[in-house]
Amino acid sequence: MTTSSLILTPDQRDHVDLLAATLDRDQAIWLSGYFAGLSRTPSAGAAPAGAAAPAVNGAGTAQPTVAAPAAAPATRTLTILYGTDTGNSKELAGELAAAAKAQGRESRIADMAAYKPRELKDEQDLLVVTATHGEGDPPPSAVGFFEFLAGRKAPKVPSLRFAVLALGDSTYEHYCSAGKQVDARLEELGGERIADRVDCDVDYEDDAAAWIADVASRIAVAEAAPAAAAPVINGVADGAGAPPAYGKKHPFRASVLENVVITGRGSTKETRHVELSIEDSGLTYQPGDALGIVAENDPELVATLLDKLSLSGDATVTTKKSGPLPLAEALTRTFEITAGTPRFVEHWAELSGSKELAALAAGDAKTRTAYLDRHHVLDIVDAYPVPGLDAEQLVAGLRPLQPRLYSIASSLEAAPDEVHLTVSTVRYDLHGIGRTGVASGHLARLTGEDDTVPVYVQANEHFRLPDDDTAIIMVGAGTGVAPYRAFMQEREVRGATGDSWLVFGERNFRSDFLYQVEWQELLRNGALTRLDPVFSRDAGPKTYVQDRLRQKGADVYAWLQDGARIYVCGDAAHMAPDVHATLVSIVSEHGGIDDDTAEAYLNELQRDHRYLLDVY
Repeated sequence: MTTSSLILTPDQRDHVDLLAATLDRDQAIWLSGYFAGLSRTPSAGAAPAGAAAPAVNGAGTAQPTVAAPAAAPATRTLTILYGTDTGNSKELAGELAAAAKAQGRESRIADMAAYKPRELKDEQDLLVVTATHGEGDPPPSAVGFFEFLAGRKAPKVPSLRFAVLALGDSTYEHYCSAGKQVDARLEELGGERIADRVDCDVDYEDDAAAWIADVASRIAVAEAAPAAAAPVINGVADGAGAPPAYGKKHPFRASVLENVVITGRGSTKETRHVELSIEDSGLTYQPGDALGIVAENDPELVATLLDKLSLSGDATVTTKKSGPLPLAEALTRTFEITAGTPRFVEHWAELSGSKELAALAAGDAKTRTAYLDRHHVLDIVDAYPVPGLDAEQLVAGLRPLQPRLYSIASSLEAAPDEVHLTVSTVRYDLHGIGRTGVASGHLARLTGEDDTVPVYVQANEHFRLPDDDTAIIMVGAGTGVAPYRAFMQEREVRGATGDSWLVFGERNFRSDFLYQVEWQELLRNGALTRLDPVFSRDAGPKTYVQDRLRQKGADVYAWLQDGARIYVCGDAAHMAPDVHATLVSIVSEHGGIDDDTAEAYLNELQRDHRYLLDVY
């Protein structure tokens, strides 16, 4: 007998089932908050105060339940603080604010990039949603907040109540590290948890929705009577007759206008320039924004996987978003079948009975991450066969296929109704088998006249152009030059008077000087003030963008002293840290200060939004 059959009458269960079948995700979140609010009124005695569902972490297991604090008096302030890399944390912060409002709590939403850390001592209820960047780092725009929180200047907060939602990617060793750091530090400073931290993987929607509903019910004002609200679709209220907005949940199918290789003969890379039509979509973007690509898996990989597992592509499987689908279609469009995940290792260890996989699943994250770097789903199922496997068993261990983000390489002012991308096609061998990046490989295949791809715009508020009269230094390697093409198109159209300096790096001058003709034309017409390209594989010692910056150190420092903004776009693991270290040495040498003071100088530039990063 289920719990619901003990609490609800048969008629009530029927009504609940009928209603649930009609709700989308946002409506379900709102309704859960509504009923949680009713449970706190005298007329709704069926649910005891604090009887919220336990929090669920990103791996699907319940964490210890924190006893729900008493309903908050209306006089307590509520701040929702987010740290974002791709915009997901910001979106969830908005959903959290809506759920809190339904419970009678007004809130202030603040980006960690703009939040004044010293305000922390005055906070009363603080809800934090933060992503983790790369190998355990905070989002680049939130570094200042994290440094303050971890430092000696962070205040004691004995009156603070808090809760943390952590976003991450379980394929990285330091999974959800940023959220874990905030959660532990706020407790160390004397704060009281409203609810346990929840760690969310890339398929965060369900776990985040459960956490939002739980936290909203715990901070509810007892006397609040939530008013009905219009459902929210893609961040836009669905009013009567209002057309749905295109976004991550409802992407626009863009036609491919052009898809050409722009690296030359003999290049060791395949870099493509892709132009897409967004005519009649209503989509808009600014230079610095990214485009989300809803990609499909390589049909050859799907066929190989089905063959390895002796499964029919016609077998029907259940998917959360699309319902029943043929297995081949589900593996193509719905599930991640390239990169292995800790969840898949654990799942396959159970199915195969492999002690080796079981030890890997239960072992330390560093060893597991190193293994997954070298072993995809195909390699794991090949090495550890499961006799008699059925289709549902396979997909039960796979996570949803996630969109990929690419920096936009065009200005809407210069190319109306279009969006351009600069894409390096990822191709490599692993265990003697050719592999292709999911999104870059998908885009490379879209060369037909009628090809389309679902897209949406992801705003990047932390990588924006300044006023037209402000000088900018743009540092990029490889496809990291993409946003600077958008910057310069925009500045040319607007007739910007501020100086612009591009430091661009690639492998070879003859084959890899991306958009060379365009940069030269911008130099001739004065829109681009200065161009310093560098090519690492040409004759002589290898030279990279950080080396060129060091060579031009006096000029870099002079530009910064005169108020220029500096932008860095490219590889987060090597290029960005190397550039940062070089900037520290430049400021130290030409400013006549020690490295610690130079580091503080750059930190101040970041806080003032004059040192901006878009790294991946």
